[in-house]
Amino acid sequence: MNIDGACAHIEELRALKAPHQRQCEECVKIGAQWVHLRTCQSCGATLCCDSSPNRHASKHARAAGHPVVASAEHGERWLYCFPDDVFAEY
Repeated sequence: MNIDGACAHIEELRALKAPHQRQCEECVKIGAQWVHLRTCQSCGATLCCDSSPNRHASKHARAAGHPVVASAEHGERWLYCFPDDVFAEY
């Protein structure tokens, strides 16, 4: 993708992955609540943000080595790279 100011991880993306369902896959398994959702741009998993109690998206990024998420919230069009701490709007 050609996004001004983006890091190499974001630049490597060829197409954006959208959420299959608007729910945190891991929170559903344990009956937990979430605040906002993020979709992993490596595997497509939709998980909860760091404002949520379980912070599944950042845990997944660290454990799986998947660097970039996209907001899965309606009306939001941004990406975030965990290792580079970079936001990019699209």
